[in-house]
Amino acid sequence: MPFQIAIIGASGYTGAELLRLIATHPEMEIAALAANSKAGQSVAQVFPHLRHLDLPQLVTWEEIDFSGIDLCFCALPHKTSQEVISKLPKTLKIVDLSADFRLRDPADYEKWYGTPHSAVDMQSEAVYGLTEFYREDLRSARLVAGTGCNAATGQYILRPLIMDRVIGLKDIILDLKCAVSGAGRSLKENLLHAELSEGYNAYAVGGTHRHLGEFDQEFSALAGEEVRVQFTPHLIPANRGILATCYVKGDPEAVYTSLASAYAQEPFVEVLPFGETPSTHHVRGSNFCHIGVTGDRITDRAIVVAALDNLTKGSSGQALQNANLMLGLEETAGLMLAPCFP
Repeated sequence: MPFQIAIIGASGYTGAELLRLIATHPEMEIAALAANSKAGQSVAQVFPHLRHLDLPQLVTWEEIDFSGIDLCFCALPHKTSQEVISKLPKTLKIVDLSADFRLRDPADYEKWYGTPHSAVDMQSEAVYGLTEFYREDLRSARLVAGTGCNAATGQYILRPLIMDRVIGLKDIILDLKCAVSGAGRSLKENLLHAELSEGYNAYAVGGTHRHLGEFDQEFSALAGEEVRVQFTPHLIPANRGILATCYVKGDPEAVYTSLASAYAQEPFVEVLPFGETPSTHHVRGSNFCHIGVTGDRITDRAIVVAALDNLTKGSSGQALQNANLMLGLEETAGLMLAPCFP
């Protein structure tokens, strides 16, 4: 019997991506779909591109009978996710795609998200969902906190370099471009086609982006000392993709060796030959992350570039990768789709 899966928040971009991926999963079946704002509608009405799938009608999350559900994905906005998850059965396996359980210290959550943590008693059991680095903890987890898509991209570059001590920790610059789907599906004036197309802009400049909380938490824990990266995100007029360019102080060959060694056995992280850099076109719609390293004209400086799809490897694909581990399945199940090109 396939594992029975529920998705709460199924009418957003990450919900649609979960449906697309799980539809071809050999050992999972969608048993329930919740989207309170779209309750009563069919998936075909909300997502016409999925009309070929035989899926349950959308309902409110309160209407779901969780007694037969093996695992639930929660793809709700932050704060709402805490409120809903705290009311779900305590034995239910949950992968949360929101920000609500990513930061281990509830005070950090309030600092970055501007509201008190409403499920403090659950925070201690949450496992951070960056699969390649928390794999063993994820196997026995009940509650998994998916990473931010920007945070995941930056960490794929920097975690091995910090662990191997091959870069300076005081002058890390991370310049990141993210496609518009990273802002979610709700209507926003600045995301209208006429406002967004034919240009791109920096946002959350000067250290205010919420994913910095994840960088601070994870990098400082790795280094055993405070690490603060200089991070500027940019919104680009594309539907999918993240391209992160990171400038570090260190020998380029040592940087390359560190990354190539760290990901040599990883199914979804590909380190390109030295001197090559990736494109978002080459990972679109896939669970792959491509990383390239090159030297700079300035001695003892390296430039590292990473590309991934923010909706797949940055969110829903990562969530499914984690769910596979939680259910004792092959980690790559349902995730070996080739990127869409062009």
